[in-house]
Amino acid sequence: MVEPQVSVEVVFARPGEQALEQLQVPAGSTVESVIRQSGVLERFPEIDLANNKVGVFGKATALSATVNEGDRIEIYRPLIADPKEARKKRAAEGKVMKKGARDGEPAAS
Repeated sequence: MVEPQVSVEVVFARPGEQALEQLQVPAGSTVESVIRQSGVLERFPEIDLANNKVGVFGKATALSATVNEGDRIEIYRPLIADPKEARKKRAAEGKVMKKGARDGEPAAS
């Protein structure tokens, strides 16, 4: 009997380089097993599943979670700067940002 398969993606990005691997895996596979099968760990040796957080479609998840058809498994890099500290720094410099403005651009009036 053929084991049912599901289609999933594994994504990881670092500045200047990204990986998107599409795989067919057995139904019931875990997030961790799919990441290991994807080859991303060999391509990006800085990934440490004990430390890097993972998610499915932007929502944090456990490595032991079961994947579903069409899931996009994301491996997150550690933050370089604390978002709260970055906002405080911009505020101290007098920069006001509104939704849609980019760093270094003035907010729309």
